[in-house]
Amino acid sequence: MKAAQIMSFGTPDVLRVTETERPSPGAGEVLVAVEAASVNGHDTIVRAGGLKMVSGRSFPIGVGLDFAGVVVTTGAGVEGYRAGDRVWGMVHPRQRHATAAAAEYVVVPADRIGLAPEGVPSVEAASLVVAGSTALIALRDSVGLGDGERVLIRGAAGGVGTAAVQLAHAMGGHVTALARDSHATALRDLGADEVLDYRTTTSAELGPFDVILDTVGTELHCYRGKLAKGGRMVTIGLSGPALAAIAASTIHGARRIRTFSANPGSSVLDGLAGYVASGALRPAVHSVYPLTDIAAAHRAFESGGVLGKHLLAISH
Repeated sequence: MKAAQIMSFGTPDVLRVTETERPSPGAGEVLVAVEAASVNGHDTIVRAGGLKMVSGRSFPIGVGLDFAGVVVTTGAGVEGYRAGDRVWGMVHPRQRHATAAAAEYVVVPADRIGLAPEGVPSVEAASLVVAGSTALIALRDSVGLGDGERVLIRGAAGGVGTAAVQLAHAMGGHVTALARDSHATALRDLGADEVLDYRTTTSAELGPFDVILDTVGTELHCYRGKLAKGGRMVTIGLSGPALAAIAASTIHGARRIRTFSANPGSSVLDGLAGYVASGALRPAVHSVYPLTDIAAAHRAFESGGVLGKHLLAISH
């Protein structure tokens, strides 16, 4: 089978699509024929060598976290799935042997997949797994967004941001989105009540907010200062300065800057599918590349400035 692999740490040029042995599921695992996978920040950081403690240093390293496809076969003890089921899911971030999600086939534990939303093509479903589950866990579980609360979403045009705008709207929040002005119409269509250009709007001009969801990871202390009494802030941007700001914010108790590891299982994916089925959550796909052009997809991701996700389409 074909699989995208990291041959050494570096630029997108270190990615190769090679022939590898198709994996077989063990007990409690499912073999999936992958039809689409998405490009995430985690993928580019691993490729560049920024998460060696997670990815290891033995090459080749598989690349890709989330996927959508069709069940081929199941291992012993798996219930609820059978050959032919359309599923979506996510490999564990530590699953960095020769193959991961950006491959023709992937093996994952059954508790890391869910039935894909009906009527949603795999290339669109794959765009929502990491992005949608991260936004859902952040807004629902980490900060408990309530009906009528004012929520600010930084990086609203990205994968997590576009999902967060929709989910926050569905939860009854009054949504202010920070993104390029060129994305304003699309973000309002997704549910933003107000869209402000992050290039011309400073944190001093904003607030107060009951909830802030940050996907950028910069100026965290400035934005934390825009929380209303009882406000909560969560970030998924985990650079060195961001980690320092998170640690320093603990003195503020409930108004600290929170973070979490988005590592969704079946229950989160099923909840996400419910939002898709109701029409409250729609995919935001910017571009689709064949697996063989994964290096180009990584370059496009790192260039930024787009609305939605970059996807990989995988043919068999």
